[in-house]
Amino acid sequence: MDLGFLMDYVNLVTLGICLCVGFALKYAKLFEWMGNQYIPLLMLLLGTAINLMANWPDISSGIILEGMISGLASTGFYEMLRNMLRKDGKKKEEG
Repeated sequence: MDLGFLMDYVNLVTLGICLCVGFALKYAKLFEWMGNQYIPLLMLLLGTAINLMANWPDISSGIILEGMISGLASTGFYEMLRNMLRKDGKKKEEG
């Protein structure tokens, strides 16, 4: 199944902001008690909020979808960059 049509809904500014905030949340250790599994949910909510603020008052379901996809795409983009920059191909031990 080709999901390439979803790229039409990615807003690069929203993706960039969510990428930076998600990176900061992951490495700031402020939410260590909660775990990193909630970062995609937080980026979905943040991306939606950013897109709603940027397009106020012309709100539509497309604007909401664009924010949600951009927020989630930021987590996927982070993972892709992390895997590309890892030189040995092995998972780095955290701790």
